[in-house]
Amino acid sequence: MPTTSSYGLCTTSEEESAFLETLIREDFERCHPGDTLEDLKRRASFSRDDQGLLRDWMAVAARRAALTIPTRRD
Repeated sequence: MPTTSSYGLCTTSEEESAFLETLIREDFERCHPGDTLEDLKRRASFSRDDQGLLRDWMAVAARRAALTIPTRRD
């Protein structure tokens, strides 16, 4: 499943982005106490470090989403 262009990956709808964020929100907030994914998204608009961190987390979300989609065997 693709992620939004603001994450430096493929484009997707807001609905898909919201789904991807649900896959990582709890883990992100556990790894970054006192921070939220929403805060990171806001900071990513002006911080290269936060852009990279958000891109990495969204890549994790995309990987998790890909694992939930059944693969087709020929």
